Amino acid sequence: MTLRTTTLALVTALAATAAATLALTGAGPAAAAGVQCSVDYTTNDWGSGFTANVKLTNAGTTPIDNWSVGYSYTGNQTLSGSGWNGTWTQSGKNVTITAPAWATTLAAGGSVSAGANFAYSGSNPAPTAFTVNGTACNGATSPSPSPSASASASPSPSPSASASPSASPSPSPSASASSSTGTGTGKAPALHVSGNKLVDANGSQVILRGVNRSGMEFMCVQGYGFSDGPVDAASITAIKSWKANAVRVPVNEDCWNGYANVKPEYAGQNYRTAVKNFVYALRDAGLTPIIDLHWTQGLYTGNSSGCSDVNSTCQKPMPGAGAATFWSSVADTFKNDPSVVFDLLNEPYPDRAVSGIDQAWNCWRDGGSACPGITYPVSGMQTLVNAVRTAGANNVILLGGLAYSNDLGQWLAHKPTDPAGNLAASWHVYNFNTCSSQSCWNSTVAPLAAQVPVVVGEIGENDCAHSFIDQVMSWADAAKVSYLGWTWNTWDCAQGPSLISDFDGTPTAFGQGLKNHLAAVN
Repeated sequence: MTLRTTTLALVTALAATAAATLALTGAGPAAAAGVQCSVDYTTNDWGSGFTANVKLTNAGTTPIDNWSVGYSYTGNQTLSGSGWNGTWTQSGKNVTITAPAWATTLAAGGSVSAGANFAYSGSNPAPTAFTVNGTACNGATSPSPSPSASASASPSPSPSASASPSASPSPSPSASASSSTGTGTGKAPALHVSGNKLVDANGSQVILRGVNRSGMEFMCVQGYGFSDGPVDAASITAIKSWKANAVRVPVNEDCWNGYANVKPEYAGQNYRTAVKNFVYALRDAGLTPIIDLHWTQGLYTGNSSGCSDVNSTCQKPMPGAGAATFWSSVADTFKNDPSVVFDLLNEPYPDRAVSGIDQAWNCWRDGGSACPGITYPVSGMQTLVNAVRTAGANNVILLGGLAYSNDLGQWLAHKPTDPAGNLAASWHVYNFNTCSSQSCWNSTVAPLAAQVPVVVGEIGENDCAHSFIDQVMSWADAAKVSYLGWTWNTWDCAQGPSLISDFDGTPTAFGQGLKNHLAAVN
């Protein structure tokens, strides 16, 4: 999830974080106006820029309609790009965040987080006062840890997926007896697609249930290392202790391809070796590794831009020309290992960049001239599938849909041609996405899952609880759909979904839900 990554901005992390946190509870004029609120401000600072995360909580008993947060900087901090999960604007030193169209009302007791990237020089002092709908939200300060964040780590809320009628699968707490979880003590199973199932070499169905391990997509390009925490045998043992059988590994195009913007010690062969070592260690521990191209090159400053940087420093709406080079190299590296799965792009969102949903799906598949509104050469999914297969790799390939992989409505109609017949759909779902209800899952995802394998590459929620993912996992179990939680990182789960508070596997309140469920079904 780059934002979500994913959504609240659900974000992956920056390694070294300098957090300035102010929790400001409503009083005085705000209370008189009927607004009771708290604002939590955190940053992830890399020296010449930072990600600002602003979390607004409605501490009152009535909804806040058309919410707007305002604050001011005292330095030269300058907004870069358009931000996410809110409309960010800046006038001089004054910053305003207004509610996005999909979240105009903030329920009593609810919270919403928005994020944006800023550039600066010199010092980076935190704002000291906030307003909500024009009234002061002042009160005592309360420090809190900053989440590791990035513009691409969390999926942004997505436009509505198209619907088609389908029967609702009945809930089931576990996979059927004829399926395999692949959690043995040896190597991960060799996988291929058979109808609507992932199966092992014996033809038994394999349902992937596990976690994302974010870090390799951002640490290298930011000049800090290969990962933001341990990726050694002990850390893998901790993941296995949750009864996971799969780990999704987000990676970076610039670092893998060895572009000049990355420090040499973290680029090219050095980076590729680090990724290979982790992937093979996961495989040898019996965990299916999923290599996810998370951040890619391409200068995009249009709607929902995550950054104004040509380099792979955030999520872009579609992969650029360098992505074909990346996948050709990755495919050549792992072509003799069918236990490794390829996820071609974390969260496509051409629907935010081109006009109309049909055009967006054409762009998704075909790239190039089918993508008016994207100002760099786009590699469509067909191009990337071709790159993998031409390199001689028949590995299973995952393809995320539109709207940050939340919309699978026309996936089947635009499915690329694959001579190996090994394509599966990747879906991401968070509680703030458009397709976040069981009625949507039944009408759009279930019919697709009846025809091709579906892997929910990211599940999460923005409240540090697990009631939403509990619903997702129960639904997925009944539909025999795979799923992986975002993310095995030690961030503040109230700021962005993090499963653990320590790399020894200590769960957060959010992570406890996934841990309990995996123990029950695996």
